[in-house]
Amino acid sequence: MIYMSIWKKILEFFRGKRFLCDDCAYDYPSACTRPERPNATSCPDYRKRY
Repeated sequence: MIYMSIWKKILEFFRGKRFLCDDCAYDYPSACTRPERPNATSCPDYRKRY
């Protein structure tokens, strides 16, 4: 499990961090009140915007 998180960090470094909020269906203040917004890189509530 630790190796997976290290691998994930390495991939993020080379790809550049992608913010989930940019294409999330809940990307507006009344729908998402998480403190990570708008720069979340992981989120349990993430749903891809169509």
